Amino acid sequence: MTDDVSASVPDVPAEPAGAAPLGLVRTPTGHAGVDARLERLADADHLPADEHAAVYEDVHGGLREALTALDAPPVPGPYENRS
Repeated sequence: MTDDVSASVPDVPAEPAGAAPLGLVRTPTGHAGVDARLERLADADHLPADEHAAVYEDVHGGLREALTALDAPPVPGPYENRS
C-alpha cells in the first residue's frame, strides 16, 4: 500500500510573498508640507508590517505640526508695529 501524499498537497511557496503596495491614490491637498507627509505614507508599501508604525508616527507628527502652525499668530513684518 503506497499512497502518494504529495499529489494531494497544494503547492506552497517556500517563502511568503513580499509586501505588496496597496495602490492607494493620494489626492494633493495644495499644501506642500501636508502633501510631502502624505507621500511619505508610500514608504510603508515597501516595508514589513512591523515597521509601518514608525512611518505612521512620523507622518502623524508632521501633520500635527502643520495643524499647529495654522493656529500660530502671524509674525509681524519689519514695518508693522510702528508707533
